[in-house]
Amino acid sequence: MLYNQHSKLKRNIRIGDQFLNNVRSGNKEDNMLDLVPKKLFLTKGKGVHQDQLTSFEYALRDAGIPNTNLVLISSIFPPGAKIIPRHEGLKLIRPGSVQFVIYARQQSNEPHRLMAASVGLAEPSDRKRWGYLSEYHSFGETEKEAGDYAEDIAAQMLASSLGIPFDVDKNWDEKRQQWKVSGQIYKTRNVTQSAVGDSKGRWTTVFAAAVLIL
Repeated sequence: MLYNQHSKLKRNIRIGDQFLNNVRSGNKEDNMLDLVPKKLFLTKGKGVHQDQLTSFEYALRDAGIPNTNLVLISSIFPPGAKIIPRHEGLKLIRPGSVQFVIYARQQSNEPHRLMAASVGLAEPSDRKRWGYLSEYHSFGETEKEAGDYAEDIAAQMLASSLGIPFDVDKNWDEKRQQWKVSGQIYKTRNVTQSAVGDSKGRWTTVFAAAVLIL
């Protein structure tokens, strides 16, 4: 144990010395905190409770991220970021941490009302470029309908940024085939949670998210 503590102390001293050297040399890039996420995972959840906010909390618990401080950000998939399974991503989160997320949620206390929340993702074939994430929520749509639409939004944003021509009036399958032929979009996907409103009139929350790991 003493050896481990000594090793950690030496490592911290080296990091401190490197930081001071960077400051003295004026190397601003090395002094800046790197906020470009390296990994992300997709998750979803559902919650039901008489209280609206508690319903949301239960949905976060179902998604596995109730113990973090979520910061909602805009919708860029970082260049070179790796998508990892949810169970691996949850191991990288510390309780109380500030967590950057792109998320969608929908809530209702109307019995039997169909609702959905979805996050779509579009990755470019060129890993040096950024991709797009989209958030979407709706009433009256199935999980597949909402998921396809969220995926469509992300793919359209990526296609337009790459200069790929597309017809917005075409259906999802036709546009997907058009983008596939271009070879510039590697993959699209979505994570979607749907539910039917609680029969007793309690608040029902659906939640979907992309969680970014620095």
